[in-house]
Amino acid sequence: MRKRGKWMKSPDDSILEYIRDNGSGNPSDISDVEEIRFSYGYIADRCSVLAEYGLLERLGNAVYVLTDEGESYLDEELDTGTLSRNHATSGRSAAV
Repeated sequence: MRKRGKWMKSPDDSILEYIRDNGSGNPSDISDVEEIRFSYGYIADRCSVLAEYGLLERLGNAVYVLTDEGESYLDEELDTGTLSRNHATSGRSAAV
């Protein structure tokens, strides 16, 4: 079972899973996924927050990739409640 921090919101797992499955993602493409059902603006805000906590890395042009921490969270190895905002990441996942 994934250990979600209190700061996480309902679409965050779906955003992280989309980016893991696709290698990268941007809020426009993610908001077009029928199962996610949130607006572009909300997804953009959540991607920014996920990056501030170190689960995503922004490459530019609103493109995000999963970090090692993001991968660890999805693999149920990281409790995101232990992360702090503006967390420094250790790098992108090797799967990217």
